[in-house]
Amino acid sequence: MPEPAASASVRTASALDRLADEYVELSARLDPFLATSLGIPGYDTEVTEYSPAAVDERTGAARTLLSRIAEVPDQDAVDNVTRAALTERLGLEIERAEQRLDIATVNNLASPLQSRDVLDQMPTESAADWHVIAQRMQAMPRTLSTWVQSLQEAAEHGVLSSRRQLLLGAVQARGYAAEDGFFAGFARDAVGDDAQRSQVTEAARTAAQGYLDLADQLETLAPRAPEHDAVGRDAYALASRTYLGTDIDIDETYAWGIEELRSVVAEQEEVAERINTRAGNGGGRSVDAAKEALNTDPARILHGTEELRSWMQNLSDRAIEDLAGAHFDIPEPLRRLECKIARTGSGGIYYTGPSEDLTRPGRMWWDVPTGTTEFHTWLETTTVYHEGVPGHHLQVGTQTLQASTLNRWRAMMCWVSGHGEGWALYAERLMDQLGHLSDDGDRLGMLDAQRLRAGRVVLDVGLHCGLPMPEGLAGSAGGAWSYEKAWDFMSAHWGVTEAEQRFELNRYLGWPGQAPSYKIGQRVWEQLRAATPEPARDFHRRALQLGSLPLSVLEEAMS
Repeated sequence: MPEPAASASVRTASALDRLADEYVELSARLDPFLATSLGIPGYDTEVTEYSPAAVDERTGAARTLLSRIAEVPDQDAVDNVTRAALTERLGLEIERAEQRLDIATVNNLASPLQSRDVLDQMPTESAADWHVIAQRMQAMPRTLSTWVQSLQEAAEHGVLSSRRQLLLGAVQARGYAAEDGFFAGFARDAVGDDAQRSQVTEAARTAAQGYLDLADQLETLAPRAPEHDAVGRDAYALASRTYLGTDIDIDETYAWGIEELRSVVAEQEEVAERINTRAGNGGGRSVDAAKEALNTDPARILHGTEELRSWMQNLSDRAIEDLAGAHFDIPEPLRRLECKIARTGSGGIYYTGPSEDLTRPGRMWWDVPTGTTEFHTWLETTTVYHEGVPGHHLQVGTQTLQASTLNRWRAMMCWVSGHGEGWALYAERLMDQLGHLSDDGDRLGMLDAQRLRAGRVVLDVGLHCGLPMPEGLAGSAGGAWSYEKAWDFMSAHWGVTEAEQRFELNRYLGWPGQAPSYKIGQRVWEQLRAATPEPARDFHRRALQLGSLPLSVLEEAMS
C-alpha cells in the first residue's frame, strides 16, 4: 500500500475521509478530555465520563465506524492506508474493551487516574481562561466517580489491576490532593479579581476531594486484586500489539533485547574510557567513573527549574535552526516549541502536541521530582532532541499539518507508541550521526538513554512473560524475575535517581508492553531506513507525512 507524498498535490476528500472526520467529531463529543488534548474547541468546561455505559457508547462508535467503512470503496492509496490503520486500531480498541482491559487499568502514568493532566493543556492567561478551568475542576469528582463504577463492574468480572498498582494509585491520588499537591499549587497561579481567584480555589478543593474519595475506593478494591505483577504471555501478546501495531515473536524479541543491551553497554564503555582519560581519574572503561566526572563538571550543571527551562528552550531553538532546510523539512508553524515545567513533581519528561489550528504550540514538559534542584546537561541533551526536533515535535507537528491532505483521524487521533516513540529514539541516534552529540558527555547521555530503553525490552518482556533472567549481564541474578531482581537489574543499567527508578519500575509493572515499544519501534525505523535507497531527507519527509501508523501498516506503506 505505498502512498504518495502528502504534499505532492491537492487532494479531494474521499467518502472514507468523511467517515473518519465524522468519527473525530463524535469522539470529541464523547470524550471532552480527548477534545482538549487535540485542541478541538467547545468542550473545555466538560469532563469525560468512564462509566460502563459511557465506555459502551465509545466502543459502539468504533464498531459503527468499522461497519460503515466496509460500505465505501477506496478512492486512492491514501484511503488504502487509512482503511488498514482504522481496521487495526479500532479492532484492537474493541477487543480490549470487550475484556475491560483499558477501563480497569490503574497505573502511575496512563490511566483515568491521571485525568488531571488535561488541565496542563488548557490556556491560563486570562481570568476567562481560569473561569473555564474552574468549571472543569468542579466537575472532576464526577469523572472519577464514574471510573469507580467501571472499576467495580470490572472487578465483579474478575478484571483488576494488581494490588500494587491499586495501592500506588491511591498514593498518587492523595498526592494530587495534598495541601502542597498539584491542585493547591495550580490554583495559586490563577489570575483575576478576588472573586475569580476564590472560585478557582474552591474548585481546586472540590477536585482534590474527588481524588481523596478515589483513593479510598482504590484501597477498598485492593484486597480483591491479584498480588502478582506479571500479566502472562497471552495477555502480554495483546498488550504488545496494542503499543506496536504489529505482532512480535516474544522469544526472538527477548533474545534481541539482551544482545542490544550488551552492544550499547560496550559502546558506552568506549566513550567512558575517553572521558576518564581526559579527567585523569584512573577510571578506565568504567561508565560510573565517567558519569561522576561529568556530574562534578560545573559547566554541565543547571541550578533550579527556571535555569533548566531556559536551557531546554535554547537548545531546542538551536536544533530547529540548525536542522531546518538542511536535514529536515520543518514548516514555519512548527518552528515554535515551548519548553515548560510541569507541576505534579512525580517525575517524567513528555511532549504534548499543538492544537489543530496551531494556536496552542507543541510543548515539551519536564515534571521535576519534588526536591530535585540540580540538573546535568550531559544527561539530558538527547532528551531535548527526543521530545523536540527532530523527535516528537517534528513528528507530531508534521502529522497535525496533514489534516487536509489525509483526514483528521490520521492527522490528529491515530497515535501508535511503537511508531512515535520508535521515531524519537531513531531521532536521538540520528542526531549523533549528524554531529549534534559530538561531545563525549552528551554522547554518553544518549547511550545512557539507549541503554535504558534496551534494558526495558529485557525486563518488561522477561518479567511479564515468565522468561528466565539473562546470563552474564550486570545486575542479572538468573532464574525467575521478581520485583526485587528487577530492581537490582535496573540499578545496574538505569542511570536515574532512586525515586525515578522506583517510578519507572512501577510503570513497567502496571503498563505491560508499552515500555519496550520505544526500542522495538526504533528497530523497525532503522530497518526501513536501511532498506530505502532514497536520500534521508526525502525518506523522513515521506514517512512523517504518513502520520503515526501501526508498524505493520507503516512497513507496507513505506514499501
